[in-house]
Amino acid sequence: MQQAGENFLKNEITHIKVAVIGDLMTDRYITGKVNRISPEAPVPVNLVQSQRDVLGGAANTAANLASLGCLVYAAGMKGNDGDGAILSELLQKAGIDTSGIITDDAYHTTAKIRILGARQQMMRLDYEEKKSPSEEETEKLLDWLENLLRQGLGSIVISDYGKGMITDALSEKIISLGKKYSVPVLVDPKGSDWTKYTGAYGITPNIKEISDCLGRDVPNEDEAILKAGQEVREKFQLTHLFVTRSEKGITCISENKAIHRASVAQDVFDVSGAGDTVMAVIAASSAAKMDMETILELANKAAGIAVSKVGTYQVKRDELIQAWLGRRNVRLSYLPLSLEEAEEKVKRWKARGETVVFTNGCFDILHRGHITYLQQAASLGQHLIIGLNSDRSVRALKGPERPVNNEEDRSFMLAALRCVDEVVIFDEDTPEELLSHLRPDILVKGGDYKVEEVAGRQYAGKVEILPFVDGYSTTSLIHKIRKEQA
Repeated sequence: MQQAGENFLKNEITHIKVAVIGDLMTDRYITGKVNRISPEAPVPVNLVQSQRDVLGGAANTAANLASLGCLVYAAGMKGNDGDGAILSELLQKAGIDTSGIITDDAYHTTAKIRILGARQQMMRLDYEEKKSPSEEETEKLLDWLENLLRQGLGSIVISDYGKGMITDALSEKIISLGKKYSVPVLVDPKGSDWTKYTGAYGITPNIKEISDCLGRDVPNEDEAILKAGQEVREKFQLTHLFVTRSEKGITCISENKAIHRASVAQDVFDVSGAGDTVMAVIAASSAAKMDMETILELANKAAGIAVSKVGTYQVKRDELIQAWLGRRNVRLSYLPLSLEEAEEKVKRWKARGETVVFTNGCFDILHRGHITYLQQAASLGQHLIIGLNSDRSVRALKGPERPVNNEEDRSFMLAALRCVDEVVIFDEDTPEELLSHLRPDILVKGGDYKVEEVAGRQYAGKVEILPFVDGYSTTSLIHKIRKEQA
């Protein structure tokens, strides 16, 4: 299993072609600060500071597959509107083929807008219009799909969010085409009637979805899951049923066998989008005809990475390789990024719609206060990049006897922290010049700063001030050591 999984991730996966057909949408996050109540009505006033758009619905499944290195083809509906343009741009930036997308001038692209203030979701606004493709559009889409199948498509994902794209007729014909070309069709289901998914290679419900399908509560227990799964599998003539069970892992129920993979104990920060991660791995590994034991182990590893991140997260192929090899992303050596490397990496993160958080400091002798502060900063986005004062800069700020640890050692220790993505060293007294290149979404400072006092604030989407942990400082540690040595 170990060697097969490693070979798949390092070599085969980049040649896998997957089509994702379903309800495409965008997710927009508008973040601001709430400091007062409106004089017009008893509602909070949100002073908007940043906005970001990410792929949602079936588009998020496609993005997960692309992040794993697959060649991805997306099909669905969008309007000829602003949200449709954003959707197309995000898909293209992710390297996803959009030739299967139907554009309808009379249709409004599905968009979910979340308003956040004081780190809390205040409201969600949905632009949603349930609309199904016409007979002509359905035939055009099926021709597009069959052409891909002739060219060596590895698997098909039906991502149904109940917005109208996946009609009974379309679902049945997609499954029929999959059988004709011996290509697995996997379904992320919606609703309680799964008749239109009959004959699929696999369906990936969670506990609630399988309970809704059967019309009764199914406990998250092995025996109950096995019994319910066999009932569903037989009723809808499925080859496999993949039940995602949150902290209890994944169970695959097949005709004569059930395989369970328990989740690995770890910190869980956010389960958003983990189901799409599991679907992506199953679709890619099924296309490569991996054995079921390996498929479930890969899916479990990927889900473990996804839930350890904040917000919806697309697991990267390199991350999954490291997890598969048991390395848990431990850095045995580390070189801080150059300014050019850091700038390019931040641009790539932001192009994928991921929130980039920046903070800076000397971080001379790491202590609990530092770690707590960095964990809080990392929780504000998907990536934390640290601007580290150079040795010369530390001497200028702290005196000739500092730093205790040189910049190479300080950057290595910071990069070894799970919450830190990258480190870049700057030589100036403030990070203003560095920030003018990186332009992060969020600039974090610790202490009792006022926003208007923060250097480089004009280059960030917004500024967050986090309190330091009382009782911890590098200076006090140095004084304590010297006192005990005296």
